[in-house]
Amino acid sequence: MEFVKRLYQRFATLVHELAKFGTIGALAFVVDFVALNLFRQGFGPLTSLVFATIISTTFAYVGNRWWTFRHREQSGLGREYFLFFLFNGIALLIRLLVTGFTTYTLGLHDLLSYNIANVIGVGLGTLFRFWSYKRWVFLEATEPVPAELPEVETRQR
Repeated sequence: MEFVKRLYQRFATLVHELAKFGTIGALAFVVDFVALNLFRQGFGPLTSLVFATIISTTFAYVGNRWWTFRHREQSGLGREYFLFFLFNGIALLIRLLVTGFTTYTLGLHDLLSYNIANVIGVGLGTLFRFWSYKRWVFLEATEPVPAELPEVETRQR
């Protein structure tokens, strides 16, 4: 049991970041999925994907900046927002490749195939985004943030 406790303590920050990142990601996925299918009513498959991604990316930035990675260095809203969108743009390219391949190469134009391709693209993009956010967007704090406040010893004489 002591091994598990030490292992958790060693990876506690990563575990908490992953849980929060996953929660924000799940909520952003719902926003994206709803927007994607709404835009799909009036636009083509790739245009719909771009519009839905812009909306869900904005939602995800706010959630990740102020909840998931709030303990990390704040290196400027403009810098973070630019990099966040840049890396989401790369993740969008991954989704576009998967969706384009499914729609145009495989010739699968039905809504189920479109949504399955979207889920696969989101999964691959999510792996890339988590790594890139930690590496370049939400930087490690320059001074460690204590996990809890130290206890103050009181001695009676």
